[in-house]
Amino acid sequence: MDNPSKITEGGVEYSLGKFDGKSVLYDFDQILIYLNAKGKLLFGKNFRIYDEDTVIIRKLCYYFIKDKENCQKEGIDPDKGILLSGPVGCGKTTLMKLLRHIVPMQRPYEMIPCRNVAFSFNHLGFKTIEEYGSTKFFCFDDLGVEPAGRFYGKDLNVMGEVLLSRYELYLKTKHKIKTHATTNLNAEELEERYGNRVRSRMREMFNLIAFDKGAGDKRK
Repeated sequence: MDNPSKITEGGVEYSLGKFDGKSVLYDFDQILIYLNAKGKLLFGKNFRIYDEDTVIIRKLCYYFIKDKENCQKEGIDPDKGILLSGPVGCGKTTLMKLLRHIVPMQRPYEMIPCRNVAFSFNHLGFKTIEEYGSTKFFCFDDLGVEPAGRFYGKDLNVMGEVLLSRYELYLKTKHKIKTHATTNLNAEELEERYGNRVRSRMREMFNLIAFDKGAGDKRK
């Protein structure tokens, strides 16, 4: 079996911890070194891990590496997906694109902007809801700011319907098919956007991991 604690990027081997033949004992400092290097490869040489984000990154790492003990301490359920919330530009999308690389043995999820889902519905109709209710793993990016859906004069809260489909799938597969999302909205705004029913399903589907409200815009 390959050693899952070692990942090679651009000809350089990075160690994420120690592998005893059965499981990996991860080292958070080594994971950060790898994430910094991988981030530069994915997003350009100006990418860097910000000190103030390490608390969030640590929680996400516990989740992705399935560190049950620390997940329990942080109130994270490994059987649920991640809802990463925070102000515009704080780095949510970047982190969700990046963190999946620390567990190359796990099935990857696809990043899908929510506005693309809404545009797809406007073009293709209900086939879109079926497509995103399929057994693929998705992370829906920028939940709550997508335009309303309209197909042949029928208005639809597209992402609300997609989330309900994903919830049914989550139950049917006994929590094996998870969904992740990023959002700039808080709980009240999400409820206003999608209604109480979708919001209560989201509580069952997602672990909420939130940036501080004052987190700065890193794109400036």
